[in-house]
Amino acid sequence: MAGYMRTAMLMAVMTALFMGVGWILGGASGAVLALLVAAGMNLVTWWNSDRMVLSMHGARPATGPDAREPQQLLIELARNAAIPVPALYIIDTDQPNAFATGRSPDRAAVAVTTGLLRSLGREEVAAVIAHELAHIRNHDTLIMTVTATFAGAISMLANFAMFFGGRRDGPMGFLGVIAMMIVAPLAAMLVQMAISRGREYEADRIGAEICGNPLWLASALERIGGLAARIDNHVAERNPGTAHMFIINPLHAHGYDNLFATHPSTQNRVAALRAMAQPRGASPSRRPARQRPTGSGPWG
Repeated sequence: MAGYMRTAMLMAVMTALFMGVGWILGGASGAVLALLVAAGMNLVTWWNSDRMVLSMHGARPATGPDAREPQQLLIELARNAAIPVPALYIIDTDQPNAFATGRSPDRAAVAVTTGLLRSLGREEVAAVIAHELAHIRNHDTLIMTVTATFAGAISMLANFAMFFGGRRDGPMGFLGVIAMMIVAPLAAMLVQMAISRGREYEADRIGAEICGNPLWLASALERIGGLAARIDNHVAERNPGTAHMFIINPLHAHGYDNLFATHPSTQNRVAALRAMAQPRGASPSRRPARQRPTGSGPWG
């Protein structure tokens, strides 16, 4: 519940930023118009987001013998998550990665790369799919689409303000207008990153519960993170606005937490998952991070 409250507060900040830039451009009427424009943009994005993102990354429906096992995993895990079975798509790229998209659990899709299916074991693939199902169940796919749209719209309005000069005779004055044009897009980006990073930790936790073993997801994150840092994803590099959707940043971002990262550090996520796997009151394991997980569960 705390995570949802935090997300709601950050979304309120994003809305206020958008209306603030609109106010700079046209006063009170500009703020109202900005809100209406944002609503229209988000309606279009909400309706078409899944098709837009899948098409952008060249995703194709999962068919053929190679798709049978991940499709079966998806069906079983969706049953565990108590959500409708999403459509499964394949992205032809060597970088192991995955994302979920769609405006609701009733209209959602999970996309996995061919590199993921080749590089990871069955338990790890199940854990990655479970993580994406957690995003769908939590409606994160809709939240992240809306925040990305807001961030882009705020940057667009700030550019308009810079071009037209804004309301230089307003209470903030010319220097205030300049400051708002610089600060608003930066603040919007930070809010977008904060929402994305918070939702990743929650999806890790719920995904571990869905697949039945946190160590499977910990191992998958380590393996994906190591390979993704060395293997390019050219489509993602051309569309950096979708980077926050992937389970691991596809853009070769630094491995540590920083203010502008779209994802928490893999090391921190793995540590949280390993802590989940410890019996209550036990001390954290110190075994090597790359050891393959073992244990019972729906895919054991």
